[in-house]
Amino acid sequence: MAENGELMPKTLEGQITMEKTPSYFVTREAPARIYSMSRATKLIVVVRDPVTRAISDYTQTLSKKPDIPTFESLTFKNRTTGLIDTSWSAVQIGIYAKHLDNWLQFFPMRQILFVSGERLISDPAGELGRVQDFLGLKRIITDKHFYFNQTKGFPCLKKAEGSSKPHCLGKTKGRTHPNIHPEVVQRLRDFYRPFNMKFYQMTGHNFGWD
Repeated sequence: MAENGELMPKTLEGQITMEKTPSYFVTREAPARIYSMSRATKLIVVVRDPVTRAISDYTQTLSKKPDIPTFESLTFKNRTTGLIDTSWSAVQIGIYAKHLDNWLQFFPMRQILFVSGERLISDPAGELGRVQDFLGLKRIITDKHFYFNQTKGFPCLKKAEGSSKPHCLGKTKGRTHPNIHPEVVQRLRDFYRPFNMKFYQMTGHNFGWD
C-alpha cells in the first residue's frame, strides 16, 4: 500500500473514489496508514460465515497447489485435543472481532459498513441498497438489475456497465468445496462462536452464522 495515497486518483467534488483490497481488513498496519491518508475514509467489508470462508479459502489454494495437506490437518494444532491452529491464515482471517478491534483504534463504527456475503447472494439489491445509503448515494441499483445464475449459484448483473452482455463472477468463484468431516466443521463452529458473538455485539448486527 503506497504511503499517503499517491497511487489513488484525484477525487473531484461530487465524486467517490473506491479502492478494493481484500487483505486490508486483516493487515495490522492498514488502519493507521489509511487514517493518515484520510480520516474521512469510509470502509466497506464483505464478511461471510467464517467456517464457510475457511473452507472456501482452502478450496482456492487447493486449485493452485493440489499437493497441500488436507483441510483437517491444517485446521488442528492437535487433532486429539481438537486444538485449532489459529496461525493458519484461513482460520485467522475469520476472527473478525479481532481485526475490527484494530480498525476501531482509528475509525469510528459509523464509518465502517459490514456487508453480509450470504445476503449478497440471496438479496443482492437489498445489500447494495445498504451500501448506497452508507455512501450517501441515491438507490439506483434494484432487483431488476440482477438475475440468478443456476449453474454458478450466484446472482449476475443483467447488463455490465458499457456492455450489452450480462456480467457474472469469474471462474474462480463458486468452486465446489471438498467434503469436510462434519465433526471438523462442528469443532470450527464451536471455535468461532464466541468471536462471532463479540462481532455481532460490536457491529450491532446479527449475521446469523450460528
